This record gives sequence, structure tokens and C-alpha cells, in this order.
Amino acid sequence: MSHYAKPINLDEALTLLGDRKWRILAGGTDFYPAQGTRPLTDSILDINGLEELRGITETSTHVVIGARTSWSELLRHPLPASFDALKQAAREVGSVQIQNAASMAGNLCNASPAADGVPPLMVLDAEVELHSVEGGRLLRLDQFILGNRQTALQSNEMVTAIRVPKGSTQGGSAFVKLGARRYLVISIAMAAARIVRADDGRIKEAAISVGSCSAVAQRLAGLEAALVGLTPGADIEQTVAGADLSGPTPIDDVRGSATYRREAAREIVLRAVSLATRPATPATVAA
Repeated sequence: MSHYAKPINLDEALTLLGDRKWRILAGGTDFYPAQGTRPLTDSILDINGLEELRGITETSTHVVIGARTSWSELLRHPLPASFDALKQAAREVGSVQIQNAASMAGNLCNASPAADGVPPLMVLDAEVELHSVEGGRLLRLDQFILGNRQTALQSNEMVTAIRVPKGSTQGGSAFVKLGARRYLVISIAMAAARIVRADDGRIKEAAISVGSCSAVAQRLAGLEAALVGLTPGADIEQTVAGADLSGPTPIDDVRGSATYRREAAREIVLRAVSLATRPATPATVAA
């Protein structure tokens, strides 16, 4: 027998999660299309009343994004240039109506290889905060997303926040997405880069992630290390052109071949790195 519950606070939600197996409903932008016209057979835990899981706050060590925070809320919040890639990705998450409703944690829990939010969160070294009645735990994003539609989330747990360590909020960042058209499209390949430059202009730190080219988005550790010490310009182009990008293992599908994805990934990585090396601008609030 299926059940429906709409808890009014986190403690109630966690207690319910410990009682039976639930399907969590947040923004619903993936939930309803996936359900289609089939009758509901799962028990539904509607967390849309949990205001404590919404909003962006700061601690002494982290920027904390509540699990129910929408992409539109992220766009409106003033954040440093290191979050520019995440904001650029936010504008690619479906239509404005989807951005208003969809939760950021839902994008991660859905665990699609083409989830726009994953590469820019990876270059921010984001952690996923999970809670159950037994307590909480933190997982790096690459520990949380295990494969295509697979996560480390236990049946008695829910994601409560995304945490970005303040040590990873330096530098500028950029997100580049390749699709069959400009808007409202699932990506063929995408890349995010965060670049920290020293006072002399050379690259001091690089973080690069590629998505839609493997079951889980991947950091390019070898290229990140190779970029350190370089000056933006021809040196970067040559380094990216000669980099070993064999880590991602793209597939052939209706959107593009594996060969095309691999070559496209190299080009969009170069574009993301080039954009991320621009001088940082003061934090702004999106219109």
C-alpha cells in the first residue's frame, strides 16, 4: 500500500524515513515526467514544506546551499567569481520555470551523467551533507554519485545541504555546455573550470571537470597539474591540446558519437579554462 506524507520539519521527515521506504518529492521536475500517467505505487515523502532546507548561508569554513534551494535562488544570491560556473550552469537547467522549481540537491540525487550542476560543483570541491535519524555524514561529490542514476544515498537518509569549502572559493570559473541547440537541451559534453592566478598572472591552482562523457562527471587531475605555473595564452592552448583525456569514457548515442564527444570535450575544456582565467569581477546579483 502506498502512503503520502508531508512533514513540517526535518526531524519529522527523518523519523518517517526510518519507518518505511519512501520516494522523496522535492521540486518534482524529474519526478512527474518520470512518473508519466502511471498510477503511483510508491510511498511519497513530500519535503516541499521544509523551509529549513532552503537558502544559502555561510559558516566560518563553508558556503552551505540548502538541499531545496532552487536554481533561480542561486542565480539571485551574491557569490564570488568562483561560483560563476555554477551560475552559468543554473541558466542551462531547463526553462526559467524549471529553474524556479527544481531543487539543486535533486539534480545530484537524479545522478544523470548529463546533470548540469555536477561539473561546476566538482571544481568547487563540493560535499554532500546527508542525514538520517542515526546522524549525519559528509561525502565528496564523487563519493556520492556512483554511476548512471546511482548514488550512495541510503533508504533512511536524505540530502540536507551541499557544502562548498571556503578554501575552494578562490579564483574565477566558467562552464561551457555543448548541445544540439542553444537552450533547453541535454548536453553532448560539458566542462567546468576554476582557475586561481598568482600575483604575476601565472596559474596557481586549476580545477577542471568534464560531464556527459562518462557515467559520472570526472575531474581531470593530470591536466590540472600541467596547467599550474603557466601563463594564460598559447601555453594553455598547447597544454590542453596535448593533454591525456582518456579518463572520460564517452558512449555513442543519439546525441553524438564517442569520438565526437572526446574531441568536443577537449575544445570545451580549453574554452572553459580560457574564460576562467579572466580577471575576477566583484560578486553581483543576477537580474
